[in-house]
Amino acid sequence: MKFGMRTPSIRRSIGARTTGRAKRAVKKALIPGYGKKGMGWIRNPKKALYNKVYRKTTFSIGDLFR
Repeated sequence: MKFGMRTPSIRRSIGARTTGRAKRAVKKALIPGYGKKGMGWIRNPKKALYNKVYRKTTFSIGDLFR
């Protein structure tokens, strides 16, 4: 498990704002329950727990300027 600052990646940052948005819109239209709160815990509880801890123990460079 990582603690502290996440390594910044410009490519991933841009990718998350462009292609990811289009894919999420299509999946949300086709798959019932996609994007709803709490669905991660139902589908994959181990990954959901890891992500919850990861988000609480790390921070990005953008968080330093907020």
